[in-house]
Amino acid sequence: MSGGYDVELFVDTPDYDLICTICQGVLRCPVRVACNHVFCKKCILQWLKRQETCPCCRKPVNQSFIFMMYKLSKSISRLRIKCKNETHGCDATFPLSEEYCHSTACLYELVPCPHQGCGAQALRRDLETHTQRCEHWRQLCHMGCGTLLSLQTQAQHNCYRQLRQEHEAQRQSHRAIAAALQRKMRKMQNTMAHMKRQIGLICESLEVMDSQEEVENAGETTTASSSSSSGSSSSS
Repeated sequence: MSGGYDVELFVDTPDYDLICTICQGVLRCPVRVACNHVFCKKCILQWLKRQETCPCCRKPVNQSFIFMMYKLSKSISRLRIKCKNETHGCDATFPLSEEYCHSTACLYELVPCPHQGCGAQALRRDLETHTQRCEHWRQLCHMGCGTLLSLQTQAQHNCYRQLRQEHEAQRQSHRAIAAALQRKMRKMQNTMAHMKRQIGLICESLEVMDSQEEVENAGETTTASSSSSSGSSSSS
């Protein structure tokens, strides 16, 4: 079990009374059982899953009578410890309660490279140098052209040239669209002109047919009149 703090972290050797008899580490979240023995909370709860007796005196332990020792926990939090990154070169010491704050800013903390695809770790103090040289480095052009740059393309990238190329490509695209629309318009105009000619021919045909019909009707009227006049003469 490893519920307590590593004794090696502390600047001064902790008192024996602050050592958990289960994990042999400095008490973390210390609790007292009914027989007055003190353990790390995590350690004693794991122990009781196997057997419900005190690991020191073997007396029965009821989980309902386990009490947090807040004052002892506060005293332990004031003990000075060494940075866990001592092996990397950090010689800072500070109260146990400040361990988290120190680790988030410690220059000797190993942190992963932020670039996607790179699994390397570097000391926080060296991270900027690593990220600038990392082969997985990617960054959008700071001029705002939208180009994603790498270490290989950054030196050759010319943002204005890129913008000009994109602008020219857009102009060519617009020209192609305009030309296509003009071709469609000419085709529609030709179609409309053809339809007008067809309509004109149909109208001319209808006019000729109407003229012929009028001539025929006029001839029939003349014949009918002649027949009527002949009949009247015979009767006389």
